[in-house]
Amino acid sequence: MIRTFLLILSLLATPALAVQPDEVLEDPILEKRARDISSGLRCLVCRNENIDDSNANLARDLRLLVRERLVAGDSNDEVVDFIVARYGEYVLLRPRADGSALVLWLAGPLMLLLGIGVAVRYVRRRDRAVPEGNATLSEAEVARLNEIMKE
Repeated sequence: MIRTFLLILSLLATPALAVQPDEVLEDPILEKRARDISSGLRCLVCRNENIDDSNANLARDLRLLVRERLVAGDSNDEVVDFIVARYGEYVLLRPRADGSALVLWLAGPLMLLLGIGVAVRYVRRRDRAVPEGNATLSEAEVARLNEIMKE
């Protein structure tokens, strides 16, 4: 009975958001926009956690900043650009694939293709290689081998 209750209770548990009631905007549309933006922003203290899920003071400051910019009339992109300008690209959970970051986005696939090319070339050269020296046995070696086989 207790196990069943605990199982049901654990299934009903949802992740707790760190957004405090005093942070929530009265306008539900603005609040939804704030949550959408916050889900893509990294807590700089907690690393790979978005600012809505973090209890860190800096995450709270970022949540308040997002809401402040939305109330001021900024678009979603303007809010994100403002925060990136202040804290850098690292604050984005999904980094942009433009400018200097494009090199990082393309480096992985290019290195994979380069590695495959090197491996294919190595295998082809190895298959074409001619063995060094004469592969046949001399008469003395054949005689010795026959002698060993008879023993």
